[in-house]
Amino acid sequence: MNRFWTIPLCAALLAAAACSPPATTEAPPPAGDAAVPPAQAEPEAAPAPPAAAAPARPAAPRPAPRTSAATADAPLSNAAPKPSIVRETAPARPTSHEVTVASGTELPLELLTALSSETAAVEDEIRARLKQAVTVNGETVIPNGATLVGSVTEVERSGRVQGRARLAMRFTDVTFSGERHRLNTQPLSFEAEGTKKQDATKVGAGAGIGAVIGGILGGGKGAATGAAIGGAAGGGAVLATRGKEVELASGATLTAVTASPLTMTIED
Repeated sequence: MNRFWTIPLCAALLAAAACSPPATTEAPPPAGDAAVPPAQAEPEAAPAPPAAAAPARPAAPRPAPRTSAATADAPLSNAAPKPSIVRETAPARPTSHEVTVASGTELPLELLTALSSETAAVEDEIRARLKQAVTVNGETVIPNGATLVGSVTEVERSGRVQGRARLAMRFTDVTFSGERHRLNTQPLSFEAEGTKKQDATKVGAGAGIGAVIGGILGGGKGAATGAAIGGAAGGGAVLATRGKEVELASGATLTAVTASPLTMTIED
């Protein structure tokens, strides 16, 4: 009976043993004893394909270094550039200065325009030449030979009975070196000589001639009458004749006097 149960049990055990993996009885080798054979080593991973170049990024600003407590107390240095120093240039030296001729300065002149009280008229232009340079503190203000220009300011002809001829002028400008400057002088006046003695001579001569003629004709009484007639004739001659006129020839010497200060600019 037991023999029949033993055969099927053995067959079942054999079938189970055939299905299960065989058990290994060998122990694993200790670490480091033998290297894994090259055939059993795992293959190295293949290098990854190069990635596409990424766009360059701007460099991040570097953080400011921290200052320690020792450096925080130290004075900060000025990193700004030093301003350029602008040196002031010396002022330019003036190239001219002013000189003033005082009022009352005499100007010796030579007349260049002939004048006569008989023909001259007010506002007629006259000219004269300076005969001596005008200087102030050794500087020549108006050179010798400068031309003074002015005009006639008054004219009066000689009267038949009384009144002398008169002529007056004044200078208002001076010209030299191609420039004209304002000038103011006192009036220059001229008066003709008196003729009273000549007039008396004329009357006396007429009376004498009349007396001679009257004496011849009628004696003493006739002489007196003739003298009266002759005197009347002589007086008529005086009334018919004018006195002398003012005559100033070209080249005549004059002296003008400045009526106000004259300021001139002198080049250095």
